Parts: sequence; C-alpha cells; structure tokens
Amino acid sequence: MLPSSTVENYLKAIYQGQSALPPGERLVPMGQVAAALGVTPGTATTMVKALSESGLAEYEPYSGVRLTGAGETLAGLVLRRHRLVELFLVQVMGMSWAEVHEEAELLEHVVSERLIERMDDMLGHPTHDPHGDPIPNPDGAITPRELDSLLTCPIGEKLRVTRIADQDPAFLRFIENNHLKPGQPVEVERRDAAADSVRLRGKDDRVITIGARAASKLLVEVVPS
Repeated sequence: MLPSSTVENYLKAIYQGQSALPPGERLVPMGQVAAALGVTPGTATTMVKALSESGLAEYEPYSGVRLTGAGETLAGLVLRRHRLVELFLVQVMGMSWAEVHEEAELLEHVVSERLIERMDDMLGHPTHDPHGDPIPNPDGAITPRELDSLLTCPIGEKLRVTRIADQDPAFLRFIENNHLKPGQPVEVERRDAAADSVRLRGKDDRVITIGARAASKLLVEVVPS
C-alpha cells in the first residue's frame, strides 16, 4: 500500500491513540479511530483492514487496532514532518502557534524528505515543536517521556510547562494570554475537587484559576533545585 494522505492520517491517528492508552491496554478502539478522523466506524474499519493486509497494523475485530513496527515507523515520520513544519511556520514564517496546526496538517503530506531535512538543519535539529510535542528522529522514533499534568503534579513545587495536549486555536490563545506556554514557570497552589478547578501561580507571580479539563491538558515537569 502506498502511503497516501489518507493512509498517513490513519497511521498518525492510531499512533497517537496508542500513546494515550492507559497502562495495560494494547488496542485502540475503532470508535476512537473513527472519531479522531471524523469518519463513520464502518469507514474506519474498512481502512484499518486494508492497513492490516498491508502489514502496517494488527486488527482484532470487535476489539481494536494497533500498529506494527512498520506502521509505527511510518506514523513517526508523518509526525516528524508535521511538527517540523509547525516549528518552521512559527520560527521562520512568523505565524502564530495557535494557527499552524491546520497548515501543517496539509503540508505534512506534500513536503519532500529533502525539504524536511533542510528545515531540520535550519532550525538547529530541534527536539520539540511549538506546543512541546516531541519531534521524532529521522528514523521516526520518539524517546518516551513521562510527564504529569496539572492534575497529577506535586502541589507547591516549582514546575515548568512542558507540553500542551490540545491543538484547538481558542485553547492555545487562552494558554498564551495566561503565560502558560511551554517553558513558562508555574506552581499549583490548590486543587478544588468541589469546584473542579486548579489555582496556579505563574510568571511574575500571576495567579490564575483554571478548570480541571484545561489543567489536564497542561503537562509539566519539576524544575530541578
């Protein structure tokens, strides 16, 4: 099977679904794949069966799907193109980090590997895109990294925002307006389960309260003392 844009989108969706699976889970549910791609479950199943026949995925009827090693490599290369394009559009073209995702969705399927490697050279071989997502290496591999969200991190410790797990432009603008982009300092002062909220202290001692859903999308790491 040739890696058409449709195939690449499926590989990427399954790959990202695998990355988000809870411990002990192996297969990405077909409903999740269909929802991620905006297609019906029947359409998703037909394509996943084709991926399985091509040796790019393992499909188990009524259970779900998982990529093979070959499928993971191809998915990693699609993510590499996407994330390098995003960074290039922000750093070189001066576009907002809130608007580059959709552009990269289109360009990831048409840029050549030669152009991607040139972008990589120009950007200094970066390891992360503007949203903190890791950029796969030229072999399509990503080094796994465990990160806490603002719902699971220690309270009262110095933290650094590392990754934003949501590409919605409105959410990214909210993050930017509140100085919570990757690299920014933050500290969780309080979690209020009854109010479903988290109170933070950020850059310049700015205090902000955000909802638990938003807090779950901000991934952080402890700043070494």
